[in-house]
Amino acid sequence: MIGYATIGTRNLDKAVAFYDSLLALVDGKQMMSLDRIKFYGTEAGGAMLAICTPADGGAQSCGNGQMVAIPGGSTDGAKELYDKAMELGASDEGAPGQRADFFYGAYVKDPDGNKLCFYHMT
Repeated sequence: MIGYATIGTRNLDKAVAFYDSLLALVDGKQMMSLDRIKFYGTEAGGAMLAICTPADGGAQSCGNGQMVAIPGGSTDGAKELYDKAMELGASDEGAPGQRADFFYGAYVKDPDGNKLCFYHMT
């Protein structure tokens, strides 16, 4: 259903370093790269996450209520993603933990302020 989601960055090189390292934990890698946008995924034709500088040349800003959720594969995997993101300079938006009987989640903002959720459906 989802082809790709795009989030903005103020500094593409810094964002690439963050997402290259973070998404490697879930076998994510750059699938396509153009001057101002990089697409990450795990398989050709699968859903992707793109990071980019704004097309209009204006300032990057984060959407209120916008969030990208990345499955960890397990509760340990979700926590590992959270820990790695924090190590890479993310800010805490909700420590790893059980949120509902069926949902374990952890929340961060990347260095540009984009909100990410690392989760596992329990």
